[in-house]
Amino acid sequence: MDEDTRYEAVRSRDARFDGEFFFAVETTGIYCRPSCPAVTPKRRNVRFYATAAAAQGSGFRACRRCRPDAVPGSADWNVRADVVGRAMRLIGDGIVDREGVSGLAGRLGYSARQVQRQLTAELGAGPVALARAQRSHTARVLLQTTDLAVTEIAFAAGFASVRQFNDTVREIYASTPSELRAAARSGARRPATPTAGIPLRLAHRGPYRSGAVFDLLEREAVPGVEEVSGTPGRRTYRRTLRLPHGTGIAAVGERPGTTRTTSGAHPGGWLDAQLHLTDPRDLTTAVGRLRRLFDLAADPYAVDERLGADARLAPLVAARPGLRSPGTADAEEFAVRALVGPTVSATLVQRYGKTLDAPCGGLTHLFPEPAALTEDDGPLGALATALADGTVRLDPGADRDHAQHALLALPGLDTRTVAVVRARALGDPDIAPPGTETPDTWRPWRSYAWQHLLAAGELEY
Repeated sequence: MDEDTRYEAVRSRDARFDGEFFFAVETTGIYCRPSCPAVTPKRRNVRFYATAAAAQGSGFRACRRCRPDAVPGSADWNVRADVVGRAMRLIGDGIVDREGVSGLAGRLGYSARQVQRQLTAELGAGPVALARAQRSHTARVLLQTTDLAVTEIAFAAGFASVRQFNDTVREIYASTPSELRAAARSGARRPATPTAGIPLRLAHRGPYRSGAVFDLLEREAVPGVEEVSGTPGRRTYRRTLRLPHGTGIAAVGERPGTTRTTSGAHPGGWLDAQLHLTDPRDLTTAVGRLRRLFDLAADPYAVDERLGADARLAPLVAARPGLRSPGTADAEEFAVRALVGPTVSATLVQRYGKTLDAPCGGLTHLFPEPAALTEDDGPLGALATALADGTVRLDPGADRDHAQHALLALPGLDTRTVAVVRARALGDPDIAPPGTETPDTWRPWRSYAWQHLLAAGELEY
């Protein structure tokens, strides 16, 4: 998109581009998402940015009306396999907060200087600024949805000091942490206590076919680790999470659909979620994993436009607009489950899974770590060993081609299983259904075509 096209998107308040770019107004010092309901600024006063971090780095504050820090991330990061795409997925997982820029660079196989240069050249912000923008959003969520002490929130969000936290919040939101919290408490929803969990709205753009995702999760649920309750249209998916600093339990509610606007466009929406964390420092990572599981950064407009132009897929797309290609909340867990199947997975949970300190309903265990499964003499042991020693990497920044080659080199993993792992665990949007001839016109969304064929009963999973 050129800048004139972006301005037209802003002028029409087009929610399709929320998260794809941001605009800032020089006369107000504020940056917004394209769908911001405020009066459209004059073209000469508008500047455009690829990321919220770039707008913040230029001295602009986040709009209080449209909350641009809460938009879905750009779908580009899921599609792209280059260093920028991989870096953005890792930053979203909280790697910079946990391991620093050197840790990010090491995972990417580049020097810290190379990563800084490439991110800055393309996105207008380096890894520190991108992570800072993410920390500020985490801090705002914790301030407005929990009763955690401000000091706890500062370190939970990843800030090095309370002073850094205070300065960043003032700079980005033009409010002190106390003012942000007071504004939330004046609304209808009372912030939750840490024991009650952290309520979240997981934003997505465009239509979202939630029923198909919840159907899949219900079929795949492993007892003790996952459960789905309720009736279609009102189901809740719950699961345990193994996180860098502790454990968690996540609950995500199904939403029946998104109402169309008067113009006929889907404005997007959100899934309601609740997170119970033993350590609030894991909030960013937990949210990132849920977003990947539910494919919330997808661009359904681009997917449906491309696939809907195909004669075979057109009726399927028309019947299920906004169909997603679900990912996973734990890539290594999914690889093991894809190999052994649901029955053996349930046995592994009971035999090797760690029991939760405080079981919650049917959620009693964490899925076993790969290191706990390495003694198996068959394909399971080979896969677990490769995951445990890093021969196979499935983290958000993993090179997908390298991971595929490493998986295919292991015993017991056929091309179909590896394709499923690449589409789900690695979040690759362009994996062809195994054994199916696919035209080039389906690229780069063949994983979504796969989901359409599954939903229509033309393929089996």
